[in-house]
Amino acid sequence: MNTSACRKNIRKLMFMLLLVALAGAAYMLVGVNFENQKLFAYAMKIRTPKLIAMLITAFAIGGASIVFQSIINNTIVTPCLLGMNSLYTLIHTAIVFFAGSGSLLARNANAAFAADLLLMGVVATVVYSYLFKKTRHNVLYVLLIGTVLSSFFSSIQTTLTRVMDPNEYDSLLSTLVASFSNINSEIILFSVVVLAVVIFVLRKDLALLNVITLGKDQAVNLGVDYDRTIRRLLLGVTLCIAVATAMVGPISFLGLIIANLSRQLLKTFRHGQLILGSALFGMIVLVGGQLIVEQVFTYAIPVSVFITVGGGIYFLYLLLTNRRV
Repeated sequence: MNTSACRKNIRKLMFMLLLVALAGAAYMLVGVNFENQKLFAYAMKIRTPKLIAMLITAFAIGGASIVFQSIINNTIVTPCLLGMNSLYTLIHTAIVFFAGSGSLLARNANAAFAADLLLMGVVATVVYSYLFKKTRHNVLYVLLIGTVLSSFFSSIQTTLTRVMDPNEYDSLLSTLVASFSNINSEIILFSVVVLAVVIFVLRKDLALLNVITLGKDQAVNLGVDYDRTIRRLLLGVTLCIAVATAMVGPISFLGLIIANLSRQLLKTFRHGQLILGSALFGMIVLVGGQLIVEQVFTYAIPVSVFITVGGGIYFLYLLLTNRRV
């Protein structure tokens, strides 16, 4: 990549950063009563945690999606194929089914977040580490098994909801849809700490992404421990998706949308730029979408619905485009 193209990408990223700042300012200030200081302070208190949660979610999903696509060597896959979204819905359904909607895990946001992250982290670490070794480090087999696990988790969750008490099911529905309401600062701080630890531990593996995309043979010839690096990156992707999902709920197609938009806009192999572009696209989509949801639709439709519909259409577009190529 020449210097001119690199400078163009930097300008594009700066422009996207400006759009994020404008979207964030609009979300914080539109519809706020500036004349009443108490109402203004209350609005800031409510909106600030939600804005921070959206930025963290976009960063986690955007970065994880780019890394995951590079590992799989396919740009039309999404980390939700690893089964974390299905596992999240199963965990919450099982808690309400066995313990009831009045239990600590169902009512306390901190306890629920800790339980989600712990269970999804353990499943990611144990299952995928074992599967990666069992399949002789074949990433495509791991992806296939992840798809099967998603169907397995969904089947159990559907069975539990069919025999669940209707009143308990009504209380469960709100937790199964991605929402940026009722985000507390303790969850945000814990999420930032977990993501920071994951990035710090995998910093050397992330630096090898440009080499890994050349293929296994080329990477090995250049001195990369390919299997170990792929295994660690795969676990890192799963933990990032687990953090985002545990914090706000499942957003299936967001990673697919923002990762491919970043690739199409920047047209580079440099993963530092791609990850930043994907995260910024995610911030624009989430903050702008949430602003529309709150100001236009008055919370009637969650932002995840628009992302799912738009993501499905965009996925079909990517499939048709790849066929032509």
